Amino acid sequence: MDNTNTYLVRLKAYDARRGHVLRRYTYAGIKFQEERGWYRVAKPVADYLRTVHQLPSDNYSPLAFDVCTEAEAKALDATEADEARVKRSASDELKLSPARPAGTLTTDDIPKASDEKDSRRGKREKD
Repeated sequence: MDNTNTYLVRLKAYDARRGHVLRRYTYAGIKFQEERGWYRVAKPVADYLRTVHQLPSDNYSPLAFDVCTEAEAKALDATEADEARVKRSASDELKLSPARPAGTLTTDDIPKASDEKDSRRGKREKD
């Protein structure tokens, strides 16, 4: 099969908070599994998968698949790899994180909540 008439598709990663709840999906004899990643499919299959929602009966639920050209898929993978590497390691060149000066406010410097309530009650009684 020639790559010019094919697309890469994958089931979006499970994330219930965002409404991505499908872990597998079967269409045209192809069983798509979230953990497997990208699948190369023909254009008609990709066109159909572009329309599939996470909840079949809800057209407002998120789309179930990422459907991309090969270049778009590689760019998406690179972006996701960069986002996963946000955490810094000890071998990275780290700048000094300065501490606050000694004259910083503490909770003891803030008026007690009970003092504020008493003053508010007094105002209400006068009104």
